[in-house]
Amino acid sequence: MLSPRLHNLLDARNAHYSTLTHDRTVTAAETAHAAHVGTERFAKTVMLKVDGKLAMMVMPAAYRIDLSRLSRALAGVAVELAEENEFRDAFPDCEVGAMPPFGHLYGLPVYVDSRLAGPGEITFNAGSHTDAVSMSYAEFEKLAEPEVLWLAHVM
Repeated sequence: MLSPRLHNLLDARNAHYSTLTHDRTVTAAETAHAAHVGTERFAKTVMLKVDGKLAMMVMPAAYRIDLSRLSRALAGVAVELAEENEFRDAFPDCEVGAMPPFGHLYGLPVYVDSRLAGPGEITFNAGSHTDAVSMSYAEFEKLAEPEVLWLAHVM
């Protein structure tokens, strides 16, 4: 089941998307495999603290965030990974760790690694560990209005 906030956004904006139901997974790589999507096109959401405030970083599941590079891209602000207990309550309609990459639905900024940009579809968690959404990157960018940066590196 899609998170109610995500479902409402997609319907209100007449978004073009498809849903996928898969076996329960925990990691982005597992989800990409279960959804039959390559890890280069599965968009994982990493929760951060940027100058002490929560933010989302969205990147291909095949990559790892470079916090130093992100800090430099954001004019030298402090950037660190957020602990689960720091963001758990920020997503009341989602399972922990399965939040969709639409920060504005939760009052959070969103940064996207530029390797997701371009033609083709991306797939991402839809609020649970058994559901995902696929849509064109262009549609995602139109809806999420993220700041696009070059930040991740291969794991």
